[in-house]
Amino acid sequence: MRQNRQDTRASSRGKRRTGRLIGGVVFALLLLAAGLFAFLNNKGGDEPKSASEASPSPIGVTASPKNSASPTPKQEAQLPEEKVDVVLIGSEMEGMYLARAAKDEGLTVKVLDPRAQPGGQLIQGEMLFLDETKDEAGRLMVQGRAKELFDGFRNGKIRKLTEFTSYFETLGKDIPIESGIVIDKIETAPGLNGSQAIQSVVYTDSKKVQKKLTASYFVENSDFAAFASKLQVTRLPGLEKFYGQDNIEYMSAGMMMKFKNVDWKKFNTSFNALSQAEKSKKYGGGYVNESYAIGLSGMTSAYKPSNDRVFLRGLNAVSQRDGEVIINAFLIYTVDPSDQKSIDEALELGKKEMPLILNHFRKSIVGWENAELNGFPPYLYIREFNHYETDYVLKVSDALGARMFEDNVSIAGYPLDLQGTSANKWGIEMGRPDKYGMPLRSFLLKNYENVIMAGKNVGSSAIAYGSARIQPNTALAAESIGVILGQINGKKKLRQLAADDWAKLHPYLESKYQIKVTGVKGNNKIAGWSQEEINKLDTGEIVYPSYSKTRKP
Repeated sequence: MRQNRQDTRASSRGKRRTGRLIGGVVFALLLLAAGLFAFLNNKGGDEPKSASEASPSPIGVTASPKNSASPTPKQEAQLPEEKVDVVLIGSEMEGMYLARAAKDEGLTVKVLDPRAQPGGQLIQGEMLFLDETKDEAGRLMVQGRAKELFDGFRNGKIRKLTEFTSYFETLGKDIPIESGIVIDKIETAPGLNGSQAIQSVVYTDSKKVQKKLTASYFVENSDFAAFASKLQVTRLPGLEKFYGQDNIEYMSAGMMMKFKNVDWKKFNTSFNALSQAEKSKKYGGGYVNESYAIGLSGMTSAYKPSNDRVFLRGLNAVSQRDGEVIINAFLIYTVDPSDQKSIDEALELGKKEMPLILNHFRKSIVGWENAELNGFPPYLYIREFNHYETDYVLKVSDALGARMFEDNVSIAGYPLDLQGTSANKWGIEMGRPDKYGMPLRSFLLKNYENVIMAGKNVGSSAIAYGSARIQPNTALAAESIGVILGQINGKKKLRQLAADDWAKLHPYLESKYQIKVTGVKGNNKIAGWSQEEINKLDTGEIVYPSYSKTRKP
């Protein structure tokens, strides 16, 4: 029995030794397998996995930073990173003048475009009818690089989309543009005088690759504030306050109408053979020459839209040569440019309505009997989005009062033209300034050291915006700012510019770029007005055209 127990104990000890040996071998194999798995898993590179690729953590175990959905500083350091002097978010034409000027002044520039294709409203929206700026004496006010575009448009050399595209590509030569990007994160640090300074932006490109871009200045140049709307900004009251609406609504969007097989010569000859009374009876008046057709609002108002969200106003039509015509007159209400679904719905409304408008034109306009649609633009003409507070907000009294500023970057002019909303489909004109200055401060986002608001993002009241928004006004400002960035690079920041700096910068703009923004005087149309009257003018309680006719000095 004892021997049996000894044999049994010996057998048990042997089994335990064998078990430990087998367990050790298995453990070693598991370690080897784990190491091999880790090697194979990291063989493709060191970029961090996305949250969707990370393995789920066991219940009760806190996820490590490696498996966290939010990238750690170590992970972000591994992102493809680039550094430039100036980055634009959006490729709208106005901001591209800033990009070109900064590039020519020796700075490195890049464009990140949240839209799928570059060119914004000019190229994608095909907004190819250009509004020139003139003073009340009828003198052209377009300055800077934009003058080449507007001169080409006026003399008929830049009329077709291919010609505008060529101009845009020349403007953006050697400036890289990444389209179809999505902003993931904006990194900030303390800036001057309690402001914030943007350090970098993390974004995902069109190929789903996440990248990081560091810059000295960030320029909001989209038509829906793709960058600025993600910051701590203050939205200024919009037209909803002026019209007494409860909901936010922007100026109507436009969809350009494209036609072919138009006999423009016959149209022009026939129209101008009519007496003034005949023009008024048939077309509701208007103006037609060898290039343009303006107004004819009696004819357009006779058209009855099939949908309450669309409207046909008076024509801004231009002959593009060869029987092709493009018209800015078709309005679509309640469009939100920050919502792709809203844009797509508006485009579909336009595509359904335009064949009906074509039939109306064929019946109503001499020379249009054989006209056909010439396709549809892939995008809209967006007139307005949110207005955000800048260091100085332009007011109606600045425009009508011909105010000039020490830090002028543009000389502007154009009627205070408020395009229609669903509350007032025709819109309203609030006055006609002679000329006025646009200060640098109206393009600097409040509380941010290095954010520039380009183009239609200019800081202005909703009513002053009716004039400030026009392309020659903001294009000149953008170009001036681009030049200034080059001149102060490594010396000062935009917000540090003082009187002695402007005394050097303004002459430089004039001597090298023929941009004159000082020594200009306009007609002050509100001279002698009381402060109470001016305040009411700025809020829209006073409508200048009607009030000025009855006002007693």
